[in-house]
Amino acid sequence: MDMANEYNSSEMAIEERIRNLLTEMTLEEKTGQLNQVQWNGWEAFDALADDVRAGRVGSVINLVDRAAVDALQTIARQESRHGIPLLIGRDVIHGFHTVMPLPLAQASSWNPELVRDCARISAQEAAVTGVNWTFAPMIDVSRDPRWGRVAESFGEDPYLTSVLGAAMIDGYQTSDPASPDTILACAKHFAGYGASEGGRDYNSTNIPPNEMRNVHLPPFKAAVEAGVATFMTSFGDIDGVPASGNEWLLTDVLREEWSFDGMVVSDWESITQLCTHGMCEDEVDAALVAAQAGVDMDMVGGLYSAHLPHLCESGEISMDRIDQLVGNILRTKIRAGLIDGDRLDQHTEEPARLTALAVARQAATESCVLLRNEKDTLPLASDQISSLAVIGPMANEPAEQMGTWVFDGKSERSVTPLDAITSVLEGQAEVDFEPGLETTRSHDKTLFTRAVEAAASCDVAVLFIGEEAILSGEAHCRADITLPGAQADLVRAIRQTGKPVIGVIMAGRPLALGDVIEEFDALVYAWHGGSMSGPALADLLFGRAVPSGKLPVTFPKVSGQVPIYYGHKNTGRPPEADKVIHIDDIEKGAPQTSLGMTSFLLDAGYEPLFPFGFGLSYTQFAYSDLHIDRHEMTEKEMAIVTATVINTGTRTASEITQLYIRDRVARITRPVRELKAFRRQELAPGESVQVEFQLSVNELAYYHRDGSFQAEPGDFDIWVGGDSRADLHTSLRLLKA
Repeated sequence: MDMANEYNSSEMAIEERIRNLLTEMTLEEKTGQLNQVQWNGWEAFDALADDVRAGRVGSVINLVDRAAVDALQTIARQESRHGIPLLIGRDVIHGFHTVMPLPLAQASSWNPELVRDCARISAQEAAVTGVNWTFAPMIDVSRDPRWGRVAESFGEDPYLTSVLGAAMIDGYQTSDPASPDTILACAKHFAGYGASEGGRDYNSTNIPPNEMRNVHLPPFKAAVEAGVATFMTSFGDIDGVPASGNEWLLTDVLREEWSFDGMVVSDWESITQLCTHGMCEDEVDAALVAAQAGVDMDMVGGLYSAHLPHLCESGEISMDRIDQLVGNILRTKIRAGLIDGDRLDQHTEEPARLTALAVARQAATESCVLLRNEKDTLPLASDQISSLAVIGPMANEPAEQMGTWVFDGKSERSVTPLDAITSVLEGQAEVDFEPGLETTRSHDKTLFTRAVEAAASCDVAVLFIGEEAILSGEAHCRADITLPGAQADLVRAIRQTGKPVIGVIMAGRPLALGDVIEEFDALVYAWHGGSMSGPALADLLFGRAVPSGKLPVTFPKVSGQVPIYYGHKNTGRPPEADKVIHIDDIEKGAPQTSLGMTSFLLDAGYEPLFPFGFGLSYTQFAYSDLHIDRHEMTEKEMAIVTATVINTGTRTASEITQLYIRDRVARITRPVRELKAFRRQELAPGESVQVEFQLSVNELAYYHRDGSFQAEPGDFDIWVGGDSRADLHTSLRLLKA
């Protein structure tokens, strides 16, 4: 029987439809909606058919077999009492069949429209399989590159993360999340997961309220404002209260302050893990604590189905509370067009492969960051090269270049750097490929000899090194983030040939390159660039495209500098260049006070290898004429900041202009710089443009100890330039009301 039509009236308000459903549902059916189960393949039908028919399942994760999805949805719609379809969840993190660059790589593009396009293609490809929900974007502010999941983030800055997270949400959901070619987005991990101690996944996150409010929560608030359908709780223990049992986070902030009325799902078995954390005595207690805190759906733990019915019958949890949880799920399903049934009757087709690959290629191109280019080594002139040595364990690995979280990625769609370079030079120059190492982790130098011989006999050597995909992602954390294996020795060996050495690093995190940076004549940071990483890199190496990427994270010189990020506090004794003393320069018996007595490391100083926002081009950009239309303003006014950017070089290229502020004096110490706006524009040689930014009181405000969001009257520094070290400066005073 098909009971769904009873609730399909388009005139009926969503909340009335929810009330009608809740009135008719049994307690078992309600707790069934709170239950997500894990299954894949056609066997899911045999395993789940009876439970779906009885209303004991609200969602299935990792089912990408369209026949099985359709069969289960048919049972849910036509054979269950209330005809409520299933949410079908899958990790569609940075692509589906066509793999886009890692989110951290996409962040290097500083291009929200491109991030949206990547998510749009991913959603369309995933929707064909019946998937209607993904667990992305991950908008954890990530300031520790040892943490494996930095690859899945948009980097270290709250503002950049907020903008790009909202763009990804729009790409997945569009303005019509009920459309059959969309998938619901999920803002994760709520909250503070990127602050895991020691860079170890699942670790504690002891975040002070000031940092939580001003650093970690803003991207999630932006996600609510962008219309995200769902949230996922963090695995972390936040100041002693794990996220899946954190009522302040899930109810006080998310529901009451931000008025979010969508759905909250736990991370994988994170309700069960409340016992492991030591917060709950047993699984019954864990189910009760999570439900009372505000977790609507239990991801594969099974605790809600097992324990909430008798907890409700005993009065330990009210029916009203269960109805709230179920109502949030029903509301999400209605908005997604599932309960109406129209969406499920409309099958879609994948976007054309060439269209998808074109987006992937553009994203890979704009994600690459040129970090070094001595004597204009790049771009290479293909007509002036007779032979090229392609060296390194990442040069011809179609699966590895896709990166982490690519369950459905088709490696046959990947074009490797070796294939792309060979295609470019076909008929013009010889390409000699030697991996040098079996894997990026290998310490066996047996293959060095052939790699060195190849480099010595060619005009130029291009080294493709970095990390395999397995070295980043969930639970894939590292203490030493230098090049793994014997790769640094390989670089030095190739350098000894005397030939120009171009490095291309393909990795899932920023690596500490202080020990090898001088060995490269040019260095491109390509991250894990996805399916079309090879063609994108070939375009950049041979000048068919111009690098435009900027770093969304700070690069340390050595692992021991971590965490290092641009938006740090000034401290009471900030470092000064003339007071930095290196450990090797300390005279024997030197008095303690001779060591500078400021905040720096004796063996690494205080400066990063590369700052946030940094990236070179094949042209040059000059900044001038910084102007602000007023140096004083009230809270009701707005200041207009303009600067002139001119392309002083010979290539058409895109520049990303960045605006930073500093609140000079505040009752809570503020960062030395904060990104507040950016613009991306393409300029022809000699072309100039006046870039305009608007500063309102919102850009000057921050969260205070009492939780209020307001700006303090006083003086603010403003900088505009091409990275976080911008030195074009003006100032603004906010007047008292």
